[in-house]
Amino acid sequence: MTEPTAALRTVAANVRAARRRAGLSLEELGRRAQVSKGALVALERAQGNPNLATLVRLADTLGVSVSDLMQGPPEGRVRIAASDTIAPLWTGAKGGEARLMLTTSTASPVEIWRWRLAPGEDYPSHPHRPGVVETISVTSGSMTLVLDGTEYPVNTGETATFNGDAPHAYRGTGAAPCHLIMTVHLLPGPPLPS
Repeated sequence: MTEPTAALRTVAANVRAARRRAGLSLEELGRRAQVSKGALVALERAQGNPNLATLVRLADTLGVSVSDLMQGPPEGRVRIAASDTIAPLWTGAKGGEARLMLTTSTASPVEIWRWRLAPGEDYPSHPHRPGVVETISVTSGSMTLVLDGTEYPVNTGETATFNGDAPHAYRGTGAAPCHLIMTVHLLPGPPLPS
């Protein structure tokens, strides 16, 4: 068996700590987040390779940001994040990717993501907790936001905002890759009971 990476050990420790703070057993967290108990046990032991959808479901259920699950202790007053030093959390079959650049450390945190969607590439997103708001700003190319089955084209220079608690997806359209900046406005406080 290979040695877990530092990033995986950090995620494991942060998931375990957040679960304990929330007072949830592995079984209850698994039920609420729709993640198997076996996958959670492996994750908390720094084994396996959780995908973006799993991290989003765990973060939403635990009432924390994805960054909270991935980041170690703060490095100082200013954090500068270069996209080429941050590993993608999602890579698509056609070359798309999503990188979580950072999360603000405020009472209501905001995640800042950098995305690239290849033409014809889709990313279906798990619905977030009620009150979570997403904003998508297309910096080049074009995409389609699919929200609750309705398609909304978003082109270069346009910004879309929506409540993320409904089924939604992002689709690259046009002849060139779409580049966008996404913010996810999270809720403060403990996870919601379910």
